[in-house]
Amino acid sequence: MQRMYSPWRETYMQSFKDENAPKDATKSVFADIPPEEDEERYVLHRGERCFIIMNLYPYNAGHLMVIPYLQTPSFSDLDPQSRLEVMDFTDLSMKALERTIRPHGFNVGANLGRVAGGSVDSHIHFHIVPRWEGDTNFMPVLAEAKVISNDMRTLYRNLRQAIAEILEQTAG
Repeated sequence: MQRMYSPWRETYMQSFKDENAPKDATKSVFADIPPEEDEERYVLHRGERCFIIMNLYPYNAGHLMVIPYLQTPSFSDLDPQSRLEVMDFTDLSMKALERTIRPHGFNVGANLGRVAGGSVDSHIHFHIVPRWEGDTNFMPVLAEAKVISNDMRTLYRNLRQAIAEILEQTAG
């Protein structure tokens, strides 16, 4: 069996490790992002129990994640209100993506554990990956490159605006 790797992601993951921290105190890359860094870190929206963030190494343009504030590897550790907010934010994410980049569909889910593909297996998070008919092509296979045709900063601004509009419409 041939395996394909994405080593560029390791650089990102390693950048958040504190070499002096005790092993049991290691925080995930998603933990403790201060609100003043939201724009810099691409945090789109915050709730009481979780937040929506753009994936810095997306599988497709608009790849978002919903992340509980509680750092846990287990879905069962999330209280009912957190699970509900995760689902509400997943729905909000898809609506914002439909308004901004109009995908044909979505892959939605979580990789629970390293063997399931979880690169940050200590902090559960949920992926929303927009999909388009024909979005799989030869570039990742032959050129070891993924073509992302959207500017992250522009997409961030557009998604934040869409989220604000959706929340305003549902509130009133």
